[in-house]
Amino acid sequence: MNAALAFRLSAVLGFLAVALGAFGAHGLKDLLEEHDRLATWETAVLYHLTHVLVLAAVAARQPFIQSIWWCFLAGILIFSGSLYLLCLTQVTALGAITPLGGLALLAGWVLLAIKGARG
Repeated sequence: MNAALAFRLSAVLGFLAVALGAFGAHGLKDLLEEHDRLATWETAVLYHLTHVLVLAAVAARQPFIQSIWWCFLAGILIFSGSLYLLCLTQVTALGAITPLGGLALLAGWVLLAIKGARG
């Protein structure tokens, strides 16, 4: 993984965050409201979009520190991904996976605080 590819993937994930936010607000709104999951979807989008900005910043930074980028990527995929799937499938067991994504996001912030200051 190099910084240019990481940045491009960050941009794709940013596009997906906006698209999923819009899709949830418009295309899925009735379904999400019917299952009382609109707030869950919005949380998934918020964390997705917020952390994709960090992904892009980490990828643009020199030196590019892959471990930080990978933690944030894993966090987005697991945290937001499990919430998106929970909303779409109503499989509540997916909620047990969500905290693992939160831990990955926290690890990314810790690594950013430790390794990011050394650049």
